[in-house]
Amino acid sequence: MTRVKVWDAWVRLTHWTVAGIVLWNLFGPTDSVHRLLGYAAAFLVAARLVWGFIGSQYARFSAWWPTGSHLREYVRSLVDGTPLHHVSHNPLGALMALLLWLLIIALGVSGWIMRLDAFWGEDWPQEIHTWLSIALEVCVCVHIAAAVLMSVWTRENLIKAMVTGYKRIGKMSR
Repeated sequence: MTRVKVWDAWVRLTHWTVAGIVLWNLFGPTDSVHRLLGYAAAFLVAARLVWGFIGSQYARFSAWWPTGSHLREYVRSLVDGTPLHHVSHNPLGALMALLLWLLIIALGVSGWIMRLDAFWGEDWPQEIHTWLSIALEVCVCVHIAAAVLMSVWTRENLIKAMVTGYKRIGKMSR
C-alpha cells in the first residue's frame, strides 16, 4: 500500500465549508444569515466546478468523471462483493458529488428567485426551494452513510482522506 496525496487543500476546504453551511442552512433559522450562507455555498460549489478543470490531478473531472462504462464496471464489482478501489472518487461517489453540487446551486438560484419583486406573492419559488432542500437533505444522508459503509467495507478510510488529503492506494486502484 502506498500513501498518496489525493485531495488538495482547496478540495478539502470547499468540501468541509460547504458541508458546514449545508448543515447550518438545513437545520438553522431561515434569516439573512441563511441567505448569505446559501449564496456562499453556491459560490464555493461554482469555484469547485472551475477547480474540476484547472485543479490538481485528482480534483480534475478527467480523473473521476462517471462514464457509463465505469459505472457499470463499478456496480458489477459491488454486486460481486469485491468493490474496485479508486484513487479519486469511485463512479457512484462521483455521481453523488455532481448531484449534491447541482442541488446546492439550484437552492442558491431558487433562494435568489424568491427575493425578486417579479415573484412577490408567488408560492412556487418557495415550494421549489423546499423540495430542493429536502432532496439535498436525503442526498447528504446517503452520502454520509455511503462514505461510512464503503470505508468499513473496503478498509479505506474515506472520511479521514477528506480530512488529511491522503489515501492508501493498493495494487487494484484505478
